[in-house]
Amino acid sequence: MRVQLQQLRYFVAVAELRHFTRAAELLGVSQPTLSKQIHTLEAALGAPLFDRSRGTVVLTTAGETLLPLARRVVADADTARDAVQEVVGLRRGRVRLGATPSLCTSLVPVVLREFHARHPQIDLHVDEGGSQDLVADLVTHALDLALIVEPARGTDPALETVPLLRESLVVASVAPLPDRLALADLRDTPLVMFRTGYDLRDTTLEACRRAGFTPTYAVEGGEMDAVLAFVEAGLGVALVPSMALVNRPLLRTTPLVDQDVHRTIALAQRRGSVLPHAAQAMRTTLLDHVARSPLPFGVQTL
Repeated sequence: MRVQLQQLRYFVAVAELRHFTRAAELLGVSQPTLSKQIHTLEAALGAPLFDRSRGTVVLTTAGETLLPLARRVVADADTARDAVQEVVGLRRGRVRLGATPSLCTSLVPVVLREFHARHPQIDLHVDEGGSQDLVADLVTHALDLALIVEPARGTDPALETVPLLRESLVVASVAPLPDRLALADLRDTPLVMFRTGYDLRDTTLEACRRAGFTPTYAVEGGEMDAVLAFVEAGLGVALVPSMALVNRPLLRTTPLVDQDVHRTIALAQRRGSVLPHAAQAMRTTLLDHVARSPLPFGVQTL
């Protein structure tokens, strides 16, 4: 016969009040129900817990031994219940969100502000990196969610994704350029190129290949902030997402007439996983924001 938490809770109430009727009232149960549960507990333990022979409720030696242990079990159970309710009620928790550098300086701050206003007790942890690194972190459970660039070959089968945005690539420069360019017009223009393994490098090289040329580099090896700083320094031009230039007043934005020079932003998570409550709330906030917010030039929802 197993000892049940409810029986220990009943026992603690009777032991502290030394009265079955008052304990039953405190617990919101009938006195016969309370007495039956105490008898069942005594049978399970193989010893009487109360001496009722003199018209008063007195703990036996077994009862005195059990009382501090029962109090601890009941307290731990209450603590566990409260902790879970705090997480479920989003009064406590943590979200681990990954995003590419361009999104960390455009979309992510606004979404985090909205989420923090709704759930100020939730800890926010953001990892900035290339899509390949973010995918690896998702697969190894280092992240709950990630905003990634969907590769042309498809995403990792261990993940499920929701396409959010289609973002045109534009030419970033400091020198004036024509109002619109074809990608082939950059054939003889040195590019500032992202590092190997960075998703925008692959996107740029593939777009240039389709346009019939292999680009030359003014400088290569940086991530988003470095690439934009190199362009601001006048070292060359770069193909970047339009959102990356929102807060770059020194840079000029030139659209491309090529319709296929774009990237798709998706929200990714592990396939089949149940998100923690805080991460699920972040996912909802992000999807709501994308659905209702005005988008900058060159970006459209999917």
